[in-house]
Amino acid sequence: MKKKDLRGFREEYTLASLDVEQVPSDPLILFDQWLEAAIEQNLSEPNAMTLATVSPEGKPNARIVLLKELIHGRFVFYTNYESQKGRELESNPNASLVFLWLKLQRQVRVGGWVEKVSAETSDAYFAKRPRESRIGAVVSPQSRPIGRRDELDKAFRELNNREENIQRPDHWGGYQLWPEQIEFWQGRANRMHDRLLYQRKERSWTITRLAP
Repeated sequence: MKKKDLRGFREEYTLASLDVEQVPSDPLILFDQWLEAAIEQNLSEPNAMTLATVSPEGKPNARIVLLKELIHGRFVFYTNYESQKGRELESNPNASLVFLWLKLQRQVRVGGWVEKVSAETSDAYFAKRPRESRIGAVVSPQSRPIGRRDELDKAFRELNNREENIQRPDHWGGYQLWPEQIEFWQGRANRMHDRLLYQRKERSWTITRLAP
């Protein structure tokens, strides 16, 4: 197979700019505008985000999860509490999120601390999931080693055949990230990108322009 020369891959970003004088004082308003624009463009999985956590040994881990709600300015996602990310958040509740909308030449980075949402909030979301997704949450020991794929499929079929209401298991639910800083990145020509960093200061936010 011929080796690709990745050094030659280059695209100019010319769609938009990002000026301090034109953005809202609240970064969550700007985030909502950018997310809505991604949805209106029919981008695939516009709510997909990279979640970065840190192990007890100080080793970073990252994976893609889906933003499911914004509750009072908190970024909410759902997962298995016993998964790798769940265990890491238990030992270190600091985390980062990254949203990338390439078609819009935009990126958002969010940093803050994480805690579980209430059981009531998790129950309400779990009840809205398709039955098959609820079953998957019950039978999958997420991030744990398993023997064979067919063992997992068998557990799924057996629970699905019971035709009973699937309740949220205790080991599954939501997390909410409280943002302490949010950076908005808008691609510009010649790699002279616009970067605006919002940092929380008590009940307000400061805005700083960063070099690309």
